[in-house]
Amino acid sequence: MGGNKLAEVRAPMGGKVIKIAVKVGDKINADDEVVVLEAMKMEMPILSEEGGTVAEIKIEAGQTVEADQVLIVLS
Repeated sequence: MGGNKLAEVRAPMGGKVIKIAVKVGDKINADDEVVVLEAMKMEMPILSEEGGTVAEIKIEAGQTVEADQVLIVLS
């Protein structure tokens, strides 16, 4: 076995992307803030559950996302 293990950061709720706090290539730790969503007129920081390197950002600031949508892919 081998290869890179990919992990995903998903939106826990629907909302509008206010801020993306990482960029591709950033090394992050578990519990680092990666995105801020606005939901129900509140800003909600989204934290990574795992550490890794940001491989892909699947959203843009200002975009509306659905619950469980993939926001960030880690390798």
